[in-house]
Amino acid sequence: RRNCRGNPNCLVGIGEHVWLGEIDENSFHNIDDPNCERRKKNAFVGLTNLGATCYVNTFLQMWFLNLELRQALYLCPSTCSEYAAGEGIPKDKDYEPQTICEHLQYLFALLQNSKRRYIDPSGFVKALGLDTGQQQDAQEFSKLFMSLLEDTLSKQKNPDVRNIVQKQFCGEYAYVTVCNQCGRESKLVSKFYELELNIQGHKQLTDCVTEFLKEEKLEGDNRYFCETCQSKQNATRKIRLLSLPCTLNLQLMRFVFDRQTGHKKKLNTYIGFSELLDMEPFMEQKNGVYVYELSAVLIHRGVSAYSGHYIAHVKDPQTGEWYKFNDEDIEKMEGKKLQLGIEEDLAEPSKSQTRKPKCGKGTHCSRNAYMLVYRLQTREKSLTVEVPAFLQELVERDNCKFEEWCNEMAEMRKQSVARGKIKHEEVKELYKRLPAEAGSPYDFISLEWLQKWLDESTPPKPIDNTACLCSHGKLHPDKISIMKRISEYVADFFYRRYGGGPRLNVKALCKDCVVERCRILRLKNQLNEDYKTVTNLLKITVKGNDGFWVGKASLRSWRQLALEQLNEQDEDAEHSNGKMNGNAQNKDESNEEKREEEEELNFNEDIVCPHGDLCISENERRVVSKEAWEKLKQYFPKAPEFPNNKECCSQCKILEREGEENEALHKMMASEQKTSLQNLFHDKCRPCLGSWPQETDELYIVSQFFVEEWRKFVRRPTRCSPVSSVGNSALLCPHGGLMFTYASMTKEDSKLIALIWPSEWERIQKLFVVDHVIKITRTQAAGADPESTLYVSEPQLCPECREGLLCQQQRDLREYTQATIYIHKVVDNKKVMKDAAPELNVSSSEAEEEREENKPEGEQDPDFNQTNGGAKRQKISHQSYITYQKQGIRRSTRHRKVRGEKALLVSANQTLKELKIQIMHAFSVAPFDQNLSIDGKILSDDTATLGSLGVIPESVILLKADEPIADYAAMDDVMQ
Repeated sequence: RRNCRGNPNCLVGIGEHVWLGEIDENSFHNIDDPNCERRKKNAFVGLTNLGATCYVNTFLQMWFLNLELRQALYLCPSTCSEYAAGEGIPKDKDYEPQTICEHLQYLFALLQNSKRRYIDPSGFVKALGLDTGQQQDAQEFSKLFMSLLEDTLSKQKNPDVRNIVQKQFCGEYAYVTVCNQCGRESKLVSKFYELELNIQGHKQLTDCVTEFLKEEKLEGDNRYFCETCQSKQNATRKIRLLSLPCTLNLQLMRFVFDRQTGHKKKLNTYIGFSELLDMEPFMEQKNGVYVYELSAVLIHRGVSAYSGHYIAHVKDPQTGEWYKFNDEDIEKMEGKKLQLGIEEDLAEPSKSQTRKPKCGKGTHCSRNAYMLVYRLQTREKSLTVEVPAFLQELVERDNCKFEEWCNEMAEMRKQSVARGKIKHEEVKELYKRLPAEAGSPYDFISLEWLQKWLDESTPPKPIDNTACLCSHGKLHPDKISIMKRISEYVADFFYRRYGGGPRLNVKALCKDCVVERCRILRLKNQLNEDYKTVTNLLKITVKGNDGFWVGKASLRSWRQLALEQLNEQDEDAEHSNGKMNGNAQNKDESNEEKREEEEELNFNEDIVCPHGDLCISENERRVVSKEAWEKLKQYFPKAPEFPNNKECCSQCKILEREGEENEALHKMMASEQKTSLQNLFHDKCRPCLGSWPQETDELYIVSQFFVEEWRKFVRRPTRCSPVSSVGNSALLCPHGGLMFTYASMTKEDSKLIALIWPSEWERIQKLFVVDHVIKITRTQAAGADPESTLYVSEPQLCPECREGLLCQQQRDLREYTQATIYIHKVVDNKKVMKDAAPELNVSSSEAEEEREENKPEGEQDPDFNQTNGGAKRQKISHQSYITYQKQGIRRSTRHRKVRGEKALLVSANQTLKELKIQIMHAFSVAPFDQNLSIDGKILSDDTATLGSLGVIPESVILLKADEPIADYAAMDDVMQ
């Protein structure tokens, strides 16, 4: 039954049912039986999956059951110095294999004689340098590991060890080319360790082998140069199988490259294969034994090439029985038969689901098999492989560790059961005496602690009742619902056994809290009646000076404010004990927060001015009668009180008059400045450095930001602060030198400066504080060539700071995030002009973009932080200038997008390869078909970042696409 949480006397449903009645011993611990980790009789040992290493485990189990390979590896001499010296391996030293062969030796020895149900291959995987969290290509792993193993064993002196990989897995075939003109036959002999068979368009394994060996015609541009004819001739080419290994690995090419998407995909088509494979029809020489038996099927579960799970079905060469190896779990097939049915059902259904073909006796079909292993049929008895003495010693040492672990786990289980039985008896005895009888002494104890005491999984901590105390140090009335009343006898036992406190007995009930709660409840009940009374009193017109000023906003919401205030008092009573939070600091912080909230909600605060007096705006307040005010004061005793004969704040009146005077002064100032500098305001008849005016030899410079701020003030003098300083220091470096060259001021920096006529400059000096005079002077000798004209600036250019500014600008261009670039597709060096797909992050209105770009943000610039019209300047550094240039007036460098161009969002730190993938989605051109260039420079390094390649915001990259080969299927037939 469920517990009655509101009733402190209800002790049902708090977890006691677990302990009442008989209990299974296994419930007293959470330790699994260590014998479950023990290897069963005549069973194989599994391998732990380290994250995504199931593909490694399948090959290890398959190679382990190749008895010839296992025996050869056991014959490899150990490099362990102690064993080589005949001393044995020290017991206090862990064995650490040094080579791949030693890792494989030790792993095979454990798989053969370990007592564990599964072993950990992490040493072997770590030695290969594999990433345990990333699934690799299983077929590629097989090739690379065989190559590594062959190279490692080639250094062995024993020929049986040195040549084992070639003997077991190596065959030969020849590429044969025959000239159609003279009949000359050219043969190139090559070794193979596995045959890679294309499965597209085929249903049977034999069809795949036939296609692998089929004749290919070399005609047209693909003609063959014949040594005999000394010219290009039509020819035929095919593969001839010369010899086959004892173990024939057939790789089914399920994972193919999709040119459309640029990714690998899995072919989930059924391929049929038999348990006996006669290779004689495919051989060049027919005088041998070429009948093979199926010995292993490697399976990939899943429909994607990038995910899934690998398992292996392998036949035990000694018993002929089939086993399914799935990491730690190994399952024996019934009746010595290979059973693949369940593996095919596990594959996710696709839209074009094909029905599984019917298979006859001795044949199988699979859409998940990616490698088939056949062994040459022989009548010889299978080998009996013994583990070498030094490896067996290592295995026995590991078995001893396993036995110790089993004994330790068994002892821990035994101790847990003993503790559980003691606790069982304790709970059964105490639960009977837990309820407090009428008239007997009792204690209150936390329900949460009682539940933890009855929870077998967590040992109870000392009793903590501090969270249930009120501000008076007694039991809070609202906490009764989370407490339980228990007998004094059981409480004595609990405090004696587990400690804690404080104890809450019959004297712990707090009368003060109950009285306060009743007072708040009465006020809440009375509130509705008082609201009606106050509403009626507000309808009466107040005569004389008997009334009081009350804020209109406060009157509209006073009932809600009163209710919230009462609820807050309720909550304060509930949470007033600082011990609840564990320290006094938390209590102070929470009280401070509550005080801030109360200040926000205070009644009649809406008519108090910043100086703490009555506000001057009569529209925000009204007069109420004395009776109404007294009713309101019952709920808001601390509310500010203003009799209706109270004068308004004198300071506010002065400020109001000053504000009106300032507005008038600003309007007059703006009008005078506009009249004096009318051409500058309307931007008419402005001088230009590119075409120097003939009527003067000197021009003055101010920042464009100053001009924009001044225009804003003139347009809206009552809303904007007046500009008092020219602020030319923003155009200078910390050394007082100019930051711009004459050439840059005529081009890219022209939008950062404003040129001033000498007559205007005289008026500016009278109207504003001029911190620095900046001017450009033209000097030209009489009758001299115009090209010899010199332009001198005062102050002169600071070359070092100018160079630093340019470097900073270049860095900014190469350290961007989420910037727009444009991709232009070209065909035969002509830009494609076609309707583009919707672009990303491109404004529909160019005018709107320009408005946004030219919007000044100079309020953040230190030179224009004006205070009450004062002309105080703040110091500005070179870095401040850069900030000003970025934020004040941004140069409009936005590229004008044309039709057929596509915009992409990129970051400076992303690679060229990542950009190519974005382009693939935008233009449907695979990455390997993309030829990209920028300003005539070819972009080819896929690993380089866009910033390092010189791709900056608003760049235009040209894309030229290679035309794909139309017949993709034909590509699969071309052999390397």
